[in-house]
Amino acid sequence: MNRLNRRDFLDRSKKTTLGLAAGVTVLANARSARAYAANEKVTLASVGVRGRGNSLAAGFLERDDCEIAYICDVNKQMFARAAEFAPRQGGKKPVCVQDMREALEDKSLDAIVVATPDHWHALAAIWGAQHGKDVYVEKPASHNCWEGRQMVKAARKYDVVMQVGTQNRSAPYNMAAKKYIDDGQLGTIHMCRIYNQKGGGNFGPQPDADPPEGLDWDMWNGPAEEARYNTNLHRHWHFLWRYSSGDMANDGIHQIDLARWLCGVEYPESVYCTGGHFANEGLDETPDSQVAVFDFPKMVMTFELTLFTPYMLKTDPGVRNSDLIPYWPQNATRIEIYGTKGLMVVGRHGGGWQVFDRPKSREPVVRQQIPGRFPDPVHKENFIQCIRSRQRPNADIEHGHRSALLVHYATSSLRAGGVKVNIDPTTEHMDDAAAQAYFKREYRSPWVIPEDV
Repeated sequence: MNRLNRRDFLDRSKKTTLGLAAGVTVLANARSARAYAANEKVTLASVGVRGRGNSLAAGFLERDDCEIAYICDVNKQMFARAAEFAPRQGGKKPVCVQDMREALEDKSLDAIVVATPDHWHALAAIWGAQHGKDVYVEKPASHNCWEGRQMVKAARKYDVVMQVGTQNRSAPYNMAAKKYIDDGQLGTIHMCRIYNQKGGGNFGPQPDADPPEGLDWDMWNGPAEEARYNTNLHRHWHFLWRYSSGDMANDGIHQIDLARWLCGVEYPESVYCTGGHFANEGLDETPDSQVAVFDFPKMVMTFELTLFTPYMLKTDPGVRNSDLIPYWPQNATRIEIYGTKGLMVVGRHGGGWQVFDRPKSREPVVRQQIPGRFPDPVHKENFIQCIRSRQRPNADIEHGHRSALLVHYATSSLRAGGVKVNIDPTTEHMDDAAAQAYFKREYRSPWVIPEDV
């Protein structure tokens, strides 16, 4: 088996991917009249600091070139994070605000890191762009098709860096997989299968109530239709259509984006999705069993989701922080790419990849493999370097939007009764009226994304 020298490969990848900015970089962005010195800190506002937001902020603070200047969270209980962040940045305590727009008025602020629930991603990112701030926005990029395109328009109009948190695009091992495919070593790809398989949880009915003290519930609800506070809305929003598109959007988007990039495809010609809420008996609205089929020219891509399969395991830190390769048959987040010259199985978030030839004497034949590492640090590095260089990031919003479209097309097909929808790439519209009705939501004032961003 031909193995790349891992140290040489990572060194080459680092030089190629991360060596974009050195010394002083003169910004192409007209919004900034100054240059960034190599040792100058990038000032950030963390928008949403619960869970993933807290992890992102901690990751940026591990760097010596970033500073959290603001914590923006609609829940004042999260302001306690400021005391946790201060010791990590020389005792400087972030300013805490419930309304992120207060932070955006600060001209010394360079960028925002958006880790809100999905239904807030687009509006927060667009507000940031309108104020000339670079944006790191968590996946999925958008809640619906229309607002994703508005994010792209805003990023281009205001000439800001907008990086989506699909960090697999910054992983050196995935870059090697991409090169392997682009060099023709897998042959022509006609089939790609994407998996997202996990255990599931149910949630039962809860009474409406007053929001917890310190939580601005109206702002948390934001662009979604008005509703009284309910613990289910606040805690289980991933599985409610008003806020998200289920685990296809929450977790599956990572595999979808990676597969779309590796296979080199953009808009599907048609999409069909079926499934439902079969195994779990709670109040989840989004499916726990789902299959989507994306037709591309001379290639079929499928996405399969199960949320009742605890025996399927996501790649654990012991694998993704070592040279181990996952046990693919029960890897919950694998991608299988079928070329005319071989089968590539890829893991996200550090799972590495292998290419299989025809078995010999009933034993697997691995032609090539590269282990992986969790790409969070290098994705942050790419974002910070692009702030300095003004280049487009690895997971630019255009990429993030087009990957999110696959989620939105599939869930629109599902919600319309499992209809097959044909896609017009010039408008990004679906040809079925029932599915197209989900293309854009009704926005609740004042949390409205304008037509002209």
